[in-house]
Amino acid sequence: MNTTMALPIPAAGSLETYIQTVNRFPLLTQEQETDYARRLRDHGDLEAARQLVLSHLRLVVSIARNYAGYGLPQADLIQEGNIGLMKAVKRFDPERGVRLVSFAMHWIRAEIHEFVLRNWRLVRIATTKAQRKLFFNLRSMKQDLGTLGAAEVQTVARELGVKPEEVVEMETRLGGQDLALEPAGDDEREQFAPISYLAAEDAEPGSVLEAEQNARLRSAGLERALASLDARSRRIIEARWLTEGEAATLHELAAEFGVSAERIRQIEAKGLAKMKGLIAG
Repeated sequence: MNTTMALPIPAAGSLETYIQTVNRFPLLTQEQETDYARRLRDHGDLEAARQLVLSHLRLVVSIARNYAGYGLPQADLIQEGNIGLMKAVKRFDPERGVRLVSFAMHWIRAEIHEFVLRNWRLVRIATTKAQRKLFFNLRSMKQDLGTLGAAEVQTVARELGVKPEEVVEMETRLGGQDLALEPAGDDEREQFAPISYLAAEDAEPGSVLEAEQNARLRSAGLERALASLDARSRRIIEARWLTEGEAATLHELAAEFGVSAERIRQIEAKGLAKMKGLIAG
């Protein structure tokens, strides 16, 4: 599904207006939902797809609020969740007897999880499925256990399938942060969620800047890589990753260059990949 489908855009400066707007879109009955889904599946009806997406935008807002503690712009979290929603709509089978809201939740969370892991710079050990599970579940377990002792560390490591030292390291990283973490889900359901199949974080172009942000900032390698970019790509990379103040959002840069937020994200990803290759070489 084309992610440039005409939909309301969550912008940082008018987030409340956006939320009010999406809350006005009517919820669909099961019959309406099934009819739209069949029209999309059988005839590629984009208006039917649009109606399915619009009726579930409020769900994305609700889920995105659970990730407010990561220091990432709420507008970007919502936009990423909307991409997950559109992926869910494209894959939704109305004949399975499951409502879209239940099916879409996994895809929305998966897209937001991936965005958080790409951009939250404290997270460096969450590169495997087990470590990602540790990241998103340790805080909820700590709320019951408090500060983990040696026995609790062993218990958490065993339950989440990671090494005890990884639990200790992650607890240390989380200790100084007030994070709104997603509660631990049902393991039987989680194994079928899309997040189980996401690529490792070290496959993402953004990981190079995460690893190099301090040591490489003034290095010749990074300066040479930045110099290889065109002016627009360099501006986007610097505004998103190398600013001393608050990083610019996708939507702020989209407004600056007169393109969509998705286009800014594509330029950012391409620029980071190019820089990664140059620095690695």
